[in-house]
Amino acid sequence: MPEIKVVNMAGADAGTMKLSDKVFGAEVKPSILHSAVRMYLLNQRQGTQSTLTRTEVSGGGKKPWRQKGSGRARQGSTRSPQWTHGGVALGPKPRSYRVTMNKKARQKALFGALTSKVAGSEMIVVDQIAASEYKTKVMVKMLSDIGAAKKTLVVLPEVDCKVIASLQNIEGVKVAQYNAINVYDILNCDSLVASKAAVEKIEEVYAK
Repeated sequence: MPEIKVVNMAGADAGTMKLSDKVFGAEVKPSILHSAVRMYLLNQRQGTQSTLTRTEVSGGGKKPWRQKGSGRARQGSTRSPQWTHGGVALGPKPRSYRVTMNKKARQKALFGALTSKVAGSEMIVVDQIAASEYKTKVMVKMLSDIGAAKKTLVVLPEVDCKVIASLQNIEGVKVAQYNAINVYDILNCDSLVASKAAVEKIEEVYAK
């Protein structure tokens, strides 16, 4: 069972915490992590890009010149793809990029991502993340004191408007609730900062 150090918002030692083997001590499979990241990025695409084909471009109804005798190549329309202002050949059309993974594979990917952060000493557990007022400098000081990297994912146990608003002003910092974390955000950050309560909730939800 892995064990991790717990600190307070000032960076002082606040004890240790034992982590679930199932969630934070899982096997890390790069292929599954790759599939999960690919799924996340593809599912962010709207797929609304569209180009006009020669049938959708206005004009071009008249044959530009006669078929024979002009010495020029035969043309049937000024809206063919080779013409300026013509239609686009084989251009993109609206489509869905959505891909899926089965539940067990998604869970393995999430456990693998969390495990990689613990194994790489990139996870920081804070006994409590709180703010009495909307102050960005309080959160900046906390991240500095606990040794978080510039690119940080902060995981909270619940919605705390003051904490979220204070953190969102900091460049490179992303905030998520324990039940909304994903493999891409975990792997994309240099430091995973989570409150002790958030870690307990992650284990409660995912370690069943």
